[in-house]
Amino acid sequence: MVRASGRIPFCLPWTDGREIRQVTEAVRSGWLTTGPKVAQFEERIRRLVQARHAVALNSCTAALHLSLAAAGVGRGDEVVTSPYTFAATGESILYLGARPVLADIDPRTLNLDPRAAEAALTRRTRAIVPVHIAGLPCDMKMLMGLARRRRIKVIDDAAHALGTWVGGRPIGSISDLTCFSFYATKNLTTGEGGMVTTDDPDLAARVRRLSLHGLSRDAWKRYTRTGSWKYDVMEVGFKYNMTDVAAGLGLAQASKFTSIQARRRSLARRYSALLKESDAFDLPFEPEGDVHAWHLYIVRLRPGVLRIGRDRMIELLKGQGIGTSVHFLPLHLHSYYRRAFGFRRGDFPHTERESARAISLPLYPGLARAAQDRVIGTLLALARRYRK
Repeated sequence: MVRASGRIPFCLPWTDGREIRQVTEAVRSGWLTTGPKVAQFEERIRRLVQARHAVALNSCTAALHLSLAAAGVGRGDEVVTSPYTFAATGESILYLGARPVLADIDPRTLNLDPRAAEAALTRRTRAIVPVHIAGLPCDMKMLMGLARRRRIKVIDDAAHALGTWVGGRPIGSISDLTCFSFYATKNLTTGEGGMVTTDDPDLAARVRRLSLHGLSRDAWKRYTRTGSWKYDVMEVGFKYNMTDVAAGLGLAQASKFTSIQARRRSLARRYSALLKESDAFDLPFEPEGDVHAWHLYIVRLRPGVLRIGRDRMIELLKGQGIGTSVHFLPLHLHSYYRRAFGFRRGDFPHTERESARAISLPLYPGLARAAQDRVIGTLLALARRYRK
């Protein structure tokens, strides 16, 4: 058994003097809320994902909420999405009085199965929300074709997918609206933050308006030399704007995003190369010709090989000082969704089976090779010890 010698956390942000300089600039400038750094950050992400418009927000949850609202989702509508996702995907639909209609995943990819999504559509369906789990792209060709035939919107939950490409295009430039997360664990972080990208100027304008109390265009400039104290409340909005302090972090992270992604890719491929010697684990699927963002590296315990299950494996890894996580606990099995919608175990068998055997391993740019070796060595040793 590989012995613990200091804890290996599940995730650590990769920061240096660049973040300190950008945040210091924001503080010294006097712009602590939405200002010029937010505009610069929007432009960086817009260009990165090759979209025509980008709106920075304070979370991906806000991005999902406002994207659904801008797409016209409202009370009594249905939105098809995956049960293999975080709480934010479902609750953003519920904020609008709409109903999340769940469709099972493709067990190979953990992503929404387009055939299951099609079967879940009804006359009330207003949108589909694909979730790109771990940074692996969904089958966007099939999902976009389905949506266009049915004249409904596609709103990507791309919380994991900044840097993901599919069919020669980056996620962020394909769907009607795409929602990114810049939470502390993400490939690019602003601490807390999100972004909506779209090619539609009207959708972008509505998201921007809703993000700041429904105020008229450029209301954030009212305290600048070029701004005006006059503004109009055009509709009921929210307080979802990003701050310049957060955007400063984002600009620093964006300046090294290529290096961040190269490091994640290298670590992920090293995991796969060294863990494939064991038949105890199913390793992540990586499609040919597309780009996986490698936000997560999810291994799955292969059924029938070990005498222990996923939960016990996590406890044993924790005992060896190795941090892990689970992505995700099925949405439909949480108490609220059981009470509100009558979901039961067995409703989405692929999601339930894959979630129950999944473990997310440490994966971040600052993960040293020696630390990764310890993670791999411990996993392999445990697989040998607990083999049937």
